[in-house]
Amino acid sequence: MKIKFIAILIAGLLTQKVAAQTKNKTYTKNLKLQNTFQASGIWRGVFNLKPGVDVPFNFEIKNKNGQPYLSFLNADESFDGGFVKQKGDSLWINLDQFDNVLAFKIQKDSLVGVLKKQDGSGKALQLSASKANQYRFKTNDQTPDADFSGKYDIVFKSQDGKNENAVGLFKQLGNKITGTFLRITGDSRYLEGSVDGNQFYLSGFIGSSPSYYKGTFSKDGTIQGEAVSARGNTPFTGKQNENAALPDATKLTFLKEGYKTLNFSLPDVNGKKISLSDDKFKNKVVILTITGTWCPNCVDEASFISPWYKENRNRGVEVVGIHYERQLDSAYVKKALGRFRDKFDIQYDQVIAGKPDKKQVAESLPGLNNFLSFPTMIIINKKGEVAQIHTGYSGPATGKYYTDFVSAFNAEIDGLLKQTNL
Repeated sequence: MKIKFIAILIAGLLTQKVAAQTKNKTYTKNLKLQNTFQASGIWRGVFNLKPGVDVPFNFEIKNKNGQPYLSFLNADESFDGGFVKQKGDSLWINLDQFDNVLAFKIQKDSLVGVLKKQDGSGKALQLSASKANQYRFKTNDQTPDADFSGKYDIVFKSQDGKNENAVGLFKQLGNKITGTFLRITGDSRYLEGSVDGNQFYLSGFIGSSPSYYKGTFSKDGTIQGEAVSARGNTPFTGKQNENAALPDATKLTFLKEGYKTLNFSLPDVNGKKISLSDDKFKNKVVILTITGTWCPNCVDEASFISPWYKENRNRGVEVVGIHYERQLDSAYVKKALGRFRDKFDIQYDQVIAGKPDKKQVAESLPGLNNFLSFPTMIIINKKGEVAQIHTGYSGPATGKYYTDFVSAFNAEIDGLLKQTNL
C-alpha cells in the first residue's frame, strides 16, 4: 500500500510538472508573439463571403491617444473602426458603431479570424488579413479597354421582378476605379476596386457587412454586373448617361390626407417622453430624422447634422433623432444610442420608436405615407406643420449630389426661419 501511494504521488508530481512546463511554453510563446508581432501598418483583409467568393478590403492600424487604433480605408475615406487590443496570440477590435467585433488569431505576420456580433448572436463571417500585399483586388494587370469614368443609368433586377432604378458614379485612373451606386434610399458609400480589361471589381467595408460588386463595361457605354452578398446576387444593367438622375427625394414620402404634422410622444433612453408639443419646440423650425445606429447612410447623415445643429441651434432650430433599433431592451438601447451620441457629439434629442421596419414606422408615425428609407428627414416649420420630407441620404461619396443636398437643405431652413411666427 505504501509503495502504491508513493507511485501515485510521483505520478501526480510528474503530471503537475508537465502541466507547468506546457503552461510556461504557452506563456513564453505568447510573450514572444507580443514582443515580435507588429500590428501597426496597412493591411489587406479578405472576407470569405461564401464558397468561392472572396471580398477584399483595406485597413490601417496606427497609434491614437497612445493606443493602436484601426481605420478602414475605402477610396478617399478613412473610417474610424476601434481600438486594437492584443492578448497573447489573440487580437480583437470592437466595432462599436455596428455592435460588431473583429476577432483574430495571430499567425506569425498574418491574421485569421471572424467578424461577429459583440453578443455572439448570428452567423460569424470568416476572414484573414496580411500586410504582405496592400492592393485591393488581385488582377492580371491587363490594360483597361478604355476609361469608363462617368455617370450611368442603372437598373437593379430583383428576384420578385421589382426593378430598382439607380445611378452609378465611377472614376477611373488607370487600373484603379472608385465609385458608388446612388439609390432613392441612399448611396453605397465609398467603393474601391480595379478594372482589368473590361472587367471591374468594387468593394467596401466599414465594420457593418462587406459590399461587393463585379461586372463588365463595354465600349458602347453599357455596363452589366451583379451585387454579391452572402444572401444572394442581384444583377444589374445600365448605360452611360451624364444626365442620369433619380426622382426628387422630397416627393417620395408624404403626409396622409388630412394630416398637417406628425404627433408623437416617444421616450429617450432615460424614459423621458418627448413630443413636438413640448415648449422647447414652439415657434421653432424642427428637423426630425428617422434613423438607426446600425444604418451606414444614417451614420453619414449624423456626421452632417450634428455639427450643423451646434452651429445653428441659436437661430431657432431643433433636431430630434427618432431611432429604430434592432434590439429594444433598455441596456442595449442605452449602449447603442450612447455610443452614437459620443461618436458624433450629438447634442439634440434622441428618442426610441421601435424596430427598423416599415410597420413600426407606420405605427409610431401614423401620419406618414409611403415610408421608404432609413434615414428619412422631416422638416417642420414654425407653425408645427410639415414643410418637407426628404427620403434617403446622399453622403459625401456622391460628390455633387451631396453638395447639392447641403445647399438645398440650408436654403430650405433659411426660408423657414424667415417666416413669421404664429
